[in-house]
Amino acid sequence: MAEGEEEGAADRSEAATPRRIEKAREQGQVAVSREASGFAALLFAALAAAVALPVPGGELLGIMRVVLESGHELRMAEAAWPLARLALLMVVPVAAAAALGAGAATLLQTRGLVSAVALRPRLDKVNPWAGLKRLFGAEALAELLRSLAKLALVGLAIWFAAGDVAALQRALHAPPGALLGAASGHVARLLGAALAAFAAVAVLDLLWVRVSHLRKLRMSRQDLRDEMKETEGDPMIRAQRRQQREARARNRMMAEVPRAAVIVTNPTHYAVALAYAEGDAAPKVVAKGVEELAARIRAAAEAAGVPLVANPPLARALHRLELGASIPAEHYQAVAEIIAFVWRRAGRLRS
Repeated sequence: MAEGEEEGAADRSEAATPRRIEKAREQGQVAVSREASGFAALLFAALAAAVALPVPGGELLGIMRVVLESGHELRMAEAAWPLARLALLMVVPVAAAAALGAGAATLLQTRGLVSAVALRPRLDKVNPWAGLKRLFGAEALAELLRSLAKLALVGLAIWFAAGDVAALQRALHAPPGALLGAASGHVARLLGAALAAFAAVAVLDLLWVRVSHLRKLRMSRQDLRDEMKETEGDPMIRAQRRQQREARARNRMMAEVPRAAVIVTNPTHYAVALAYAEGDAAPKVVAKGVEELAARIRAAAEAAGVPLVANPPLARALHRLELGASIPAEHYQAVAEIIAFVWRRAGRLRS
């Protein structure tokens, strides 16, 4: 962690946002547990050894017996090639399986991320003072304590799995034919204990790494405000755009007032413009407003000759509807009477 980051860590009281986590991921900063990758490597190596080693291991023991019994009669070149071939047959599958396990575990943790950003040269990595702080700092001490705890846990698991030491000594003094079977049993038991201990260590380390990663990505309130500006724009600009949208919506609404059939008023606080054409299922709200906007609607209606009808309860009820909404059934009677009255006055009512 850089010096500036350490100074500002106290101000980072907010959890990292999804955008912050995604940006860190793009920069190659992801939570990766080395212990989980190590456990996967050991597990894959153990499985490969269980499958690939028995046959070449038996052959290797046979060759070693011949070498020990007739070493003075054999040429070194004749024995070297079979031993090398068997060694390769034993080492290569196990090493390949370990590499495959470690790579698969790492890719699973990073969700397939492969980034070379972390390999770029950085000046803080070659800074001697920064290197000393990393070497003797709090993180280094915590890493040392974690390593000691891991060794203690794995050592205890292997100690308890070893069981009777006398049985192990008897196995070592067993005849050559029974030595491989006895040793295989003890090795399998010890390997199982080591795998169980490493699995527990990997789970704990995975949780620790994820918590530590999210803690490093924590944000201050200023970081949140800056991110909001980046994603949604400046608050003042957003307010101006919102005002412009509202102004355009009011202008479109006021343009509908001259084409309305009637204006229902409070009579001064509310004003709702209703439009109705033959073929419509019900009248629709085309304009509405309170106080100053209501006065503008009334003035525009009077200028266009649209009649105004005072009905305070109906005006308040219709004002709750959205623009463009049809009149609900419970107001059909009252609205129909108003429109019929207006049309009658205008001589538009037909029998």
